[in-house]
Amino acid sequence: MSKAPIVLAVDTPELKTAVEWVKATHGLISVYKLGLEFFLSFGSSGVRAIQEETDSAIFLDLKLHDIPHTVSGATKAIANLAPKYLTVHASGGAAMIRAAADAIPDSFITGVTILTSLGDSDVKSIGYEEPALESAVRLAKLAVASGARAIVCSPLEITAIRKAIGSEIIIITPGVRPAGATKVDDQVRTMTPGDAISAGASLVVIGRPITQNWMKGSSAMREAAAEISAQLLISE
Repeated sequence: MSKAPIVLAVDTPELKTAVEWVKATHGLISVYKLGLEFFLSFGSSGVRAIQEETDSAIFLDLKLHDIPHTVSGATKAIANLAPKYLTVHASGGAAMIRAAADAIPDSFITGVTILTSLGDSDVKSIGYEEPALESAVRLAKLAVASGARAIVCSPLEITAIRKAIGSEIIIITPGVRPAGATKVDDQVRTMTPGDAISAGASLVVIGRPITQNWMKGSSAMREAAAEISAQLLISE
């Protein structure tokens, strides 16, 4: 089976478990996402431990957000890890995004628009003038114009953002849940993985629908990944 357009969220406090998850899903997953908690816990050596187990891309989800000089320095500090994707908050502004893109030109700086945990009321309370959809589109356009080569957005913004930024930019979408899944965790704007791909997403981020099966053993986790992968490969 070909690798499906899945970004597996490797969210676990145990490095050994993270490595086992990668082994259990080998050959099925296109990208492995290592978040801020992972990086603060295990650092560069943890990232390398994952890279040693897979030829799939690494998505280093640090969501950098600071003044341009600081973001440039932070980006250079992890450049030796050569992640395929590195996230920055698009709300950090054009100069910050450009600083990150210039610091690590071989990686895809990935602009995070509006977090999928935020609804319109949250966006308004933060201070955005426009609702989540319009704000996400505006941030995506800003990020791409400033050197980002990938965008993270809610499934509900995929179509509008794809129209705004064209077909070449990678759109990565968290907030997806397979059909029949009832638990949405802290995501409030969700869609099925197949529908997200059909709407224009390049990659979908999936975590617990796959990783929660680890408690049943590595074979159960692989079966869950294979089932979702097969659905996505058919829908492409």
